[in-house]
Amino acid sequence: MNQSKHNRFKKLLWGFLSILLGMATTEAQQDAQYTQYMYNTVSVNPGYAGSRGHMSIAALYRAQWVGLDGAPKTQTLNVHSPLGYKGVGAGISVVNDQIGPTSETYFDLDFSYTVQTSQDARLSFGIKASAHLLDIRFSELNQDLSSPGGPDPTLQQDIQNRFSPNIGAGVYYHTERFYAGLSVPRILETTHFDESSLSTASEELNFYFITGYVMEMSAFWKFKPALLTKVVRGAPLQLDLSANFMYNDKFILGAAYRWDAAFSGMAGFQISPSFLLGIAYDREITELGNAAFNDGSFEVILRYDFIRVQGNLKSPRFF
Repeated sequence: MNQSKHNRFKKLLWGFLSILLGMATTEAQQDAQYTQYMYNTVSVNPGYAGSRGHMSIAALYRAQWVGLDGAPKTQTLNVHSPLGYKGVGAGISVVNDQIGPTSETYFDLDFSYTVQTSQDARLSFGIKASAHLLDIRFSELNQDLSSPGGPDPTLQQDIQNRFSPNIGAGVYYHTERFYAGLSVPRILETTHFDESSLSTASEELNFYFITGYVMEMSAFWKFKPALLTKVVRGAPLQLDLSANFMYNDKFILGAAYRWDAAFSGMAGFQISPSFLLGIAYDREITELGNAAFNDGSFEVILRYDFIRVQGNLKSPRFF
């Protein structure tokens, strides 16, 4: 890369990062939570779209705080692929998040553009366009109908499929062994209740940094430490540290720690070079984790890569 192109590239990168960092000052409500974020990167960073070099489809299900009525449940389905144009990738995601009487569904469209920065390094810039549907079933709440003023009038009409748009952005860098990404999946803050309502619900900004490194320990063992940081104003800093070991490119075993929140165990099986099964279990270390009705959180992911030429595949991608 000549000097003029290198300078233009640096300006583009730092300009993009400055935009993302500037967005991080918005008040925020947390997005869906994932323990196996390392296999579900496109959900938090649109720059990841198409980075695997072929079409990839993943489905994830998470049940949080099993045993607690109304506890969060998340279903995610995404597919992404490089397109015929050089450096361009695209993806589609559907995320449904349920908490008590509230259900939120996101339909996301991701686009990325990748530039090769060295022989084995690539940098991708991504944008995300989202359609958000909100359901709140006030009719399922236990309301005091005997109060002198009668039932709360603001809780008498369910909210059904209330629509709001959103946009997001991300930058993602990777080599054969290392990756790092910075992203803001949802930028716009949307208020779902008018000012006369007693309650408000907002779509707010979540700021993510993700990174990991794959180490070849021997001919059979690989080790991958990974980190995900999520910054949300009005909520504690979320820091997820994980370590996974892969044996013979087939069996994965690991553990994770969510700062001041939970310990997690993870296991995976590369059924074939194309097909990955991953499971995770979280145990809270807060007071909630000691509750008799909380059996922990469970998560399962299935991912399939549509690899066209098996002969060119050295080993399954660990990220």
